[in-house]
Amino acid sequence: MAAQNAKATRLLLVEDDPNLGDILQEYLTLKGFNTTLCHNGLEGYEAFNKSDHKFDMAILDVMMPVMDGFTLAKKIRSTNTDIPIIFLTAKSMKEDKVEGFKLGGDDYMTKPFSMEELQLRISAILRRSKTKETAPVNVEEFEIGEYTFNHVQQILSFKSKNQKLTTKESALLKMLAENKNDVLSRSQALEKIWGDDNYFTARSMDVFITKLRKYLKDDSNVEIINVHGKGYKLVDMPR
Repeated sequence: MAAQNAKATRLLLVEDDPNLGDILQEYLTLKGFNTTLCHNGLEGYEAFNKSDHKFDMAILDVMMPVMDGFTLAKKIRSTNTDIPIIFLTAKSMKEDKVEGFKLGGDDYMTKPFSMEELQLRISAILRRSKTKETAPVNVEEFEIGEYTFNHVQQILSFKSKNQKLTTKESALLKMLAENKNDVLSRSQALEKIWGDDNYFTARSMDVFITKLRKYLKDDSNVEIINVHGKGYKLVDMPR
């Protein structure tokens, strides 16, 4: 039976493989999602821009004719910075995943995948987005890939190795962890941690980002990436 909160959820599904597209649309519809299927990036962009189509999530194939999924994501992000995006692709290279996350993607699924897993990821992302809108994150410990970060004790742990963080390092990593796989606004972090958003505090934050990247280098699925013109994103790539 479809979840009750899925019935009002509108999905934009853009997949150029007609068989896979039809199967996914049918499955997601049966699960209660209102799913619009498009077969190339241009068609998807036109559907996204229709005034009577307000989508709650976009699911984009990467390799498509006319307009690829990454280009479509850029266009979507230029007008809507909040809509969650899941990329579907046959590629499995880390560089492609990082590119997807840099473009504002919330998840990245490599074909072949199970439809049940896709549904679970859709639900998890929508639940996470709703939680962020209604309540602030207030936890003592965060899971970041294979790391555990206790912001109260200011300790980042990896297996048997502990790294003691400075107060600013801990505050910055906490903000990144609270927004894991989402963009942390550069100005928001500067105002909250440094108390000012200017050239000198921005350069200081860049130094701290470099330090945090060094601390997180032992897990190849974890990375802090620059999102051009917006800020940083702590990416915890799915295994």
